[in-house]
Amino acid sequence: MPCLNISTNVALDGVDTSAILSEATSTVSKLMGKPESYVMIVLKGSIPVAFGGTEQPAAYAELVSVGGLSPDVNKKLSAAISAILETKLSVPKSRFFLKFYDTKGSFFGWNGSTL
Repeated sequence: MPCLNISTNVALDGVDTSAILSEATSTVSKLMGKPESYVMIVLKGSIPVAFGGTEQPAAYAELVSVGGLSPDVNKKLSAAISAILETKLSVPKSRFFLKFYDTKGSFFGWNGSTL
């Protein structure tokens, strides 16, 4: 049920995106206590992004979930996801925003219905 949607201005050509997707999936699953089979990660690169007036490497992400989010979990997720982006894409932690959305099951579509 958690969906992490990441947009970055970093080009993904030649980047091992499978490693990023795999690491992000296991991180979200572990920290949120959700099965990996329900975690979705979307990674979009080469998106025009300006942060602080420059186009240096930056990223924005949104994590939507039905439950599993809290101030403590969100802080751990922010640290872990920013570390992945810094290591794999050279996006400094200071140039990354992550927005959290905790939603109701009736507002989350899956398998042709809602949760």
